[in-house]
Amino acid sequence: MTESPGTPSGRQGPAGGTGLAGAGPGRAARFPGWSARPLRSGAAGDGPGPPRTPPSPLHWMRRAALGTAAAVLVAAGTGWGLYTKLNGNIRFDSDTQNELEKYESERPDPGPPNAENILLVGTDNRGDGNEGYGTDNGTQRSDTTILLHLAANRKSATAVSIPRDLMVTVPHCKRSDGREIAEQTAQFNWAFQFAGAACTIRTVEKMTGIRITHHMIIDFVGFKKMVDAVDGVEICLRRPINDEKAHLVLPAGRQRLLGEAALGFVRARKSLGDGSDTQRMERQQEFLGALVKKVQSNGVLLNPTRLYPVLDAATSSLTTDADLASLTGLYELVRSMRSIPTNRVQFLTVPRQEYRYDPNRDELVQPDAGRLFDELRKDHPVAVAPARDAEETTAASGGKSGDSPSPAPGSRPAFRGSTAERGACE
Repeated sequence: MTESPGTPSGRQGPAGGTGLAGAGPGRAARFPGWSARPLRSGAAGDGPGPPRTPPSPLHWMRRAALGTAAAVLVAAGTGWGLYTKLNGNIRFDSDTQNELEKYESERPDPGPPNAENILLVGTDNRGDGNEGYGTDNGTQRSDTTILLHLAANRKSATAVSIPRDLMVTVPHCKRSDGREIAEQTAQFNWAFQFAGAACTIRTVEKMTGIRITHHMIIDFVGFKKMVDAVDGVEICLRRPINDEKAHLVLPAGRQRLLGEAALGFVRARKSLGDGSDTQRMERQQEFLGALVKKVQSNGVLLNPTRLYPVLDAATSSLTTDADLASLTGLYELVRSMRSIPTNRVQFLTVPRQEYRYDPNRDELVQPDAGRLFDELRKDHPVAVAPARDAEETTAASGGKSGDSPSPAPGSRPAFRGSTAERGACE
């Protein structure tokens, strides 16, 4: 091939078409579908071309749609990532479910449709960041146990504390190592230590006649995270606290407790009041009431940005049954509860008294305890009253003093307790 003077190798000069920016037949032949276009005004070539056409509205609509689609995909990916994380936090307690299935014939019949009875078990597990609260001897105990009854119409929630030192009949249960324990009378929290959640659930069902529909096990770390996620809970102290075992030093007066101090407050026993587990349970109930009130008043349940930290804290140290072992299951449960007014979120302790054979243990007071269990089992409204009102009602009705007054003829019983409406500072 003969090159034209001043023309790069392989390109035609003016006689054969244009150069680099041209549109001669040489380029068209090499690139099919490529067509010649005149140069824009001001460019070296054949002269000015037609004015540039501005983008049409349809063009901008397409670009906006693409941008929106990209944003949706990013948001969806982020949302799915958060959902996956929260869902993965929850541990499914398959061992408990399998064990309960073996004793299905011994369990109470289900209650009214849509009513829920959830057993909340706070454990004193010493691992997973809880080492500062005691020595890990390879066992766990149920430090706090609450039977939470959600009315079928979701107009009330009743949380009943079960003392850990309450003397009960623990049924025959199977330990995790495969050994069987015989039915026996023992203090309540031994059931969990003996054979875990399944044995605890069956002990509660045997004592109350109430079918447990769900259970949740939460440890110390989870409790602290929950309190921190709502930016603390306000309490009031009549006198200062200095409890070395609970790692708690607090001045008197109104103050906001965050996770570590909140845990010490609900666990402290010897340095507060008369040192009994009774007063500790009442303090736990007051604190939980204040926590519920804050969650509802701050709009946490309706605000995704505020709800996420709470869900992350709640799920990270949670072990549940199969139905609640997913974010969907937990959300449906919480959603059904969010309309319950705080004055209908009630806290009380099973009616009990000093155990006849050991003053350091408790036993149920009958027939009061039976009345309470019957009301919950039938999903009847349960009435609670502060201690002073309960004592006055008891005296007026001629009943004995204690945790629950004897009801007047034809009326429903009232039980000593409190509501989330009052909180810890009222």
